[in-house]
This record gives sequence, C-alpha cells and structure tokens, in this order.
Amino acid sequence: MTQHLDDPEQADNPGTTSRRAPAPARPGRAGGRARGTRSRLSLLLLSATGIAFVVYVIRPYLTLDPAQARIPPQHWLHYAFLAGHVITGSVAVLTTLLQLWPWLRREHPAVHRASGRVYLLAGAIPSALLALAMYPVAFTPGSVAVLLAAPLWTISAVLGWVRARQHRYAEHRRWMVYSFAIMWGFGVWGFVIGNVGMHWLGINPFIAVEAARWVGWVGTLLIAHWWLERRAGRNLGGVSTRAKRNTTTAVHPHGGSTPTVQLTVPEL
Repeated sequence: MTQHLDDPEQADNPGTTSRRAPAPARPGRAGGRARGTRSRLSLLLLSATGIAFVVYVIRPYLTLDPAQARIPPQHWLHYAFLAGHVITGSVAVLTTLLQLWPWLRREHPAVHRASGRVYLLAGAIPSALLALAMYPVAFTPGSVAVLLAAPLWTISAVLGWVRARQHRYAEHRRWMVYSFAIMWGFGVWGFVIGNVGMHWLGINPFIAVEAARWVGWVGTLLIAHWWLERRAGRNLGGVSTRAKRNTTTAVHPHGGSTPTVQLTVPEL
C-alpha cells in the first residue's frame, strides 16, 4: 500500500510498476573536486616558478666569484652579505613549497614540522638578518623596502612557530601565510617586476627596482590577507559572510506556532 508514496505519478496510476529515479549528483562534491584540481595546478605552477627562480638566482653565488653576482657588489663585505642572503633566501623559497603542500601536511606531519624548522632557522631568520646587515654597508635601490620587509618577515615566521608550539594552529597558519607572502613577494615577484620594468618596459633601473621592492611584498601581503579573510568567512570590512542559520519557533497569538529563521553573526 505504501509503494505509491515514493512516486506521485504512480499514486494516480496504481497499475504501473514502481521505479525509483536515480539520485541527482551532488553539486558540492563536483565543486570540491574542481577546487582540488585548481589547488593542485596552482601549487604546481608555484613550485615550477620557485624552483626556476632559485636555479637562476643562486647559481652565480655558489661560485663565490663577485664578478658573477647578479647585483654588482660595492665591496667585499657587501658581496659576503649578499651571497649569504641569496643562499639562505633560496632555502626559504624551497622549504615554502614543502610547507604549502597539503598532502605532505596531512600524511607526513613530521616532515612538515622539520621543513618548517629549516624554513625558520636556515632560511627566514638568517636571510632577513643578512638583508638588514647590508643596509649600513651598501645603499642600493629598494634598501628602505628591505629595512621594513626583513623584520616583518622574521617576526611573522617566529610568531607562526610560537603559535604552532602552543597548538594554536589557526593562528599558526595565518602568521605563516603572512611570512610566506612577504618572502615570496619580495624575492620572486619583486625580481619579476623589476626585470619586466627594466628590460621590457624600458623604465629607469633605479625606479624599476625601487618600485619592485615595494610592490612585490606589499601587494602579495595584501592579497594573502584578503585570501585569509575570505577563507575565514569575513570580508575586509570585518562583516561576516558566513552567518549561522538557526531555526526558532515563535508562538502565534491565536494559537499554534510559526517557525522563524534567525541569522546570527559570529564575533570577530
């Protein structure tokens, strides 16, 4: 007697055979697969860019020949700081790629933690300190940008490590994303912007390098902050875009009840 309740059409035609329609595909699952594919492609492109950048930048400094330096050194101390900065900065770029790999974080957390320590102790801290050490001994275009970016890079990396030690992983993730953005924007995108401005657009080298130093890391940091706020369900104005939906029941004055929907915004 209940077989016709599954299909309204069979309630009007009792003689027909019960046949259940196939369940429609879940759009959320397909959307998740598409996002996963985009994430993998983005990480692959980022990895290819980072590796190509490191190979191009670090090769002349491994010879320890000042004549082959990408940036002409002003004296031997400048070259020593510059070579050390480039080598340790390359370590930071490569370990960043490991840190951003979701599969590695999920399946091999010990490797993720070890690469994070290498990023901090052999990459971010020494590279930033060497960048600051160059400021008093050699003034080059973008030196003021370096003076501001280097401490922010180191501080955000250290805060990210401290939050991980405290098991405050959401804050750890946020600080490490900021650290990666400063480093990547200053090194990789700053290098790209400077070379495009000088060689393709014909901009004065001093202006091109100065602009690249600022636009590279500031722009990437702003994009990273926007991305984090969007993932957290907030816009840049601080208003939640992911309100919780709670269903409550209101008592009708003439008896009965009426369901109402209450939207609550989580505290920021």
